[in-house]
Amino acid sequence: MKPSENLSSIEKVALREVWSNEAQDFTPWLAEHLSELGEALGLDLELEAREAPVGGYSLDILARDQGSDGPVVIENQLESTDHTHLGQLLTYAAGFDAHVIVWIAKEFRDEHREALNLLNHRTGEDTQFFGVEVELWKIDDSRPAVNFKLVATPNEWQKQARGRVEVSERNERYRTFFRKLIDTLREEHQFRKAQPRKSDCRFPTGHGKIAYHSAFRRGGIAMVDVCIYRDEANEDWNKDLSDKLLEDKEAIESELQESLEFDWLDRRKASRIAVARPGSIDDDEEMLGEIHDWMVEKLLAFKRVFGPRLDKLVQQ
Repeated sequence: MKPSENLSSIEKVALREVWSNEAQDFTPWLAEHLSELGEALGLDLELEAREAPVGGYSLDILARDQGSDGPVVIENQLESTDHTHLGQLLTYAAGFDAHVIVWIAKEFRDEHREALNLLNHRTGEDTQFFGVEVELWKIDDSRPAVNFKLVATPNEWQKQARGRVEVSERNERYRTFFRKLIDTLREEHQFRKAQPRKSDCRFPTGHGKIAYHSAFRRGGIAMVDVCIYRDEANEDWNKDLSDKLLEDKEAIESELQESLEFDWLDRRKASRIAVARPGSIDDDEEMLGEIHDWMVEKLLAFKRVFGPRLDKLVQQ
């Protein structure tokens, strides 16, 4: 047998064979596989919400780029692009003040690809439009594999893609910083079950929908907060609990001896009560050591002050 006769054939698979319904099949799948899309885009994506409302419309997926802490809107089509979805995409971008806008479709018409290229050319560098064709391929009788094919990208995207070695080094700085923070809190203060992510770390409060965070945010900000996540089974739960804590704002700030930022994120998945200071993962080691100690101090203070209040309010 000739060596060439051992080669397999690659076959394209129709999207509807795997995802028969866009809303019921593809969008839930994508929500659970945002890391694969993020890898194609060069972003670290985290799910914020599915079917996020904007006026009378619903965005397929609202995500967050962990690198910039900016909102990402993602709109899907399992067919060729059309004008209706282009209009919806711009509506969602405005509604969520998105920095990254992603349009995924089976196929991009030339006029829609050029529209995204024009938007990338005319808008500021902080706003990025991506056009992505989703494909399914298989080899012989293998299971289908997904490929995200970029057909429209921001002007600086190629340059940024070439700089991913630098991004990887920065990610390693995040991992080193938060690993040390987790070790300190676990070994010295019994602060357990941490969930590190790229630019932040989540600590449980004992209540599933509420967590403490330590984080680096865009603009050179280090932050500690307590987040109250939306309960999809009870849409008023987040707001009611947040409002009760706001009523106690003066006493909370007095106990912490700190002015707090009460941020009710109506269109996102959490309300946040935070304290912040200047700080970046790019700071020198001495400054990062100061930020580490500051985060430990504030997380312990948040646990002391908010813990009893949350225990009482959640039981009501």
